[in-house]
Amino acid sequence: METLFAKKILVTGGAGFIGSNLIEALLAKGAQVGCLDSFATGHRRNIEDFLSNPSFQLIEGDIRDPKTCEEACRGCDIVLHQAALGSVPRSINDPATTNEVNISGFLNMIIAARDNGVKRFVYAASSSTYGDSETLPKVEEVIGKPLSPYAITKYVNELYADVFARTYDFQAIGLRYFNVFGRRQDPHGAYAAVIPKWVKQFMQYESPVINGDGNYSRDFTYIDNVIQANLLAASTQNPDALNQVYNVAYGDRTTLNELALWLREALSTFDPKIAKVEILHGPYRKGDIPHSLASIEKAKNLLGYKPEFNLRLGLKEACRWYFENL
Repeated sequence: METLFAKKILVTGGAGFIGSNLIEALLAKGAQVGCLDSFATGHRRNIEDFLSNPSFQLIEGDIRDPKTCEEACRGCDIVLHQAALGSVPRSINDPATTNEVNISGFLNMIIAARDNGVKRFVYAASSSTYGDSETLPKVEEVIGKPLSPYAITKYVNELYADVFARTYDFQAIGLRYFNVFGRRQDPHGAYAAVIPKWVKQFMQYESPVINGDGNYSRDFTYIDNVIQANLLAASTQNPDALNQVYNVAYGDRTTLNELALWLREALSTFDPKIAKVEILHGPYRKGDIPHSLASIEKAKNLLGYKPEFNLRLGLKEACRWYFENL
């Protein structure tokens, strides 16, 4: 892995869950880090500890504005593009805004990166791209039809990145995240991800509701595995690793029923009363993929990816963080 020391790196969506964790890791490695965020979904509290660091720069702006993207990319060596409107339900309720941010915003950023001579563009892709493909485990070359507007936008990002690589001699790497969780993930709001949402409910002694019978399964991925993948993608000198898309996951699947039980167990070590909270079931959610399990062989072979946190270890770390910070 090439050192990231003294590199100038832009993290879009840097005030968000994944972005702020990436910034923390990059600053620890001695990088000069810019954070571009509109605070539409990110939070200032996530970056408060960085504001006094002379190696950190906050750029408040929206990726839907090409001029903002141009200014943010100026002088950068690497871009880690995390900015997006996440959530399948959000995209179903408001496909237009999801399209504007995730497609037009992505295009603005990759153009700005190209025009400013950015050496490497690493972007957050999504496991939602696999759509209705029933193949397990998910391998990067086999996808189905998208099941939501959000999934469409993330697939279009991959297509644009591939075209830019072929047309402009541009280095891009996409990371298909699988159900990322961990510290700083927001438990509040209508579109909160399942783990932080359930954490908040358990901590308030409220019953979490599983969509459907609970047998849907996911490849839950702790944030430190995602940080590792981004740092590897940003620094790899392997020419075969460039202009590729990789699954970023642990490579194991867990049902929602198992997740709820394990989460309750992990939280109960901090508050024994949580062990008595009942787990409920509700209707299935539109656009949900029944099962998700990643093959991570490609990332292992080309990037040297070695995820260190399985679900239960990650849950332990995440629960400790929530009890200390919520």
